[in-house]
Amino acid sequence: MLLQSLIVFVKPIKFALLFTFGNIFAVGSTAFLIGTGQQLTMMFDSTRVYATSIYLGCVVISLICALLIHNKILTLIAIVCEICALIWYSLSYIPFARTMLSNLMVRVFDTEL
Repeated sequence: MLLQSLIVFVKPIKFALLFTFGNIFAVGSTAFLIGTGQQLTMMFDSTRVYATSIYLGCVVISLICALLIHNKILTLIAIVCEICALIWYSLSYIPFARTMLSNLMVRVFDTEL
């Protein structure tokens, strides 16, 4: 278990490629279940168009960092951004989940004394 977790730090570029392509296949698998047209309609619905755009942008950025730039630090930052974007995109399918998470973050990270 520990050895498998070290791939993130030892070979982050390889991890980024596996993780990003895994996410693409996971999102694409729902298109197989409900159809490509319905999937694209749901992805670019008015309630989740920004979450979809940010998620797809993070996927592209992580692939650019891993394949073209070959910088380990930028690749790890891009993967963290991709994970956050994937969580935000996934929460868009649960009613009031993004509102709840936003309110929770405001309460947890409120810095007023």
